[in-house]
Amino acid sequence: MTTMVRAAALTNYFEVAQHLGLNPHQQLRQVGLSASLLENPEQRLPTSAVATLLEESAQAANCPNFGLRMAESRQLSDFGAISLLLSHQPSLRNALDTIVQYRHLLNESLALYVDEVGKTVILREEIVTDPPVPIRQGIELAIGVLFRMCSALLGAHWRPLTVNFTHDAPPELQVHRRLFGCKLEFGSEFNGIVCQAADLDKPNPLADPAMAKYAQRFVESLPGATEQSALADVRKAIYLLLPMGRATIEQISQSLGMNVRTLQRRLEDSGVTFSDLINDVRKDLVLRYMENPRYSLSRIADLLGYSVASSFTRWFTSQFGMAPAAWRRERQIKLEE
Repeated sequence: MTTMVRAAALTNYFEVAQHLGLNPHQQLRQVGLSASLLENPEQRLPTSAVATLLEESAQAANCPNFGLRMAESRQLSDFGAISLLLSHQPSLRNALDTIVQYRHLLNESLALYVDEVGKTVILREEIVTDPPVPIRQGIELAIGVLFRMCSALLGAHWRPLTVNFTHDAPPELQVHRRLFGCKLEFGSEFNGIVCQAADLDKPNPLADPAMAKYAQRFVESLPGATEQSALADVRKAIYLLLPMGRATIEQISQSLGMNVRTLQRRLEDSGVTFSDLINDVRKDLVLRYMENPRYSLSRIADLLGYSVASSFTRWFTSQFGMAPAAWRRERQIKLEE
């Protein structure tokens, strides 16, 4: 199942690409896209093609913060049809709930989970592509856009506690510091933003309940507004909850607001089992983790839900034909050639 994203995800791609000396038309052609497809912000594009475009553009421009540069100028209006609904939510918590509810209208590959831990909250975010492709730039763009939305509702002076990325830090952090203005954590166990829990409930002074009701009715009238894929939602929930040790069918069904039997029935209708999806997500995540030298094999095993390292080694060998340590050595040799 190919996941899709609105063409608005590439808002200001041309400006950033040209500023860095690239030919955006050429870059688009290389991934099977064209400039005409970007003229309508609501046009649906394959997420894997958009993610690959950002990765190849960053490499061609020798600019490891390409996606973040795109995020710097994003506005609430770039969220499209639900932007009015977002801007009139009474609090950030309500706005995040709105994004979760209508994320399929924004980006079918977007996974967002609000994880409250005492007085802090983690806004966990993932991009799930099918087929899996490198997504470093896509993740930085998504987190940058999420930060910009939070700032729009909480005020320009708002700063989170930390911004976290599972990938390594780039050689230069000027753009990251300019946009976020807070502590940055790379090689983290999750992608997302950590802030004070109290920030979620600060009132939005610009919220208008009447306008919110009007915007709600408008969004509900859109084609596909109430249509969501159970298969896609389960996959995204696994991406978010697996590193937390909470990717059980009970936890996933609860996070999606249904009972276990209903979830199993919907997956059966799609021709897959819950264990199939767990295995698919593990295969994608393990490659991300294995390519990060800061992640030990024991840490990777833990992030993938294996309490015993030998179980992880057996699983990895069955999937990739060699033990994880041997895979890493071979990978390192290829990078040095």
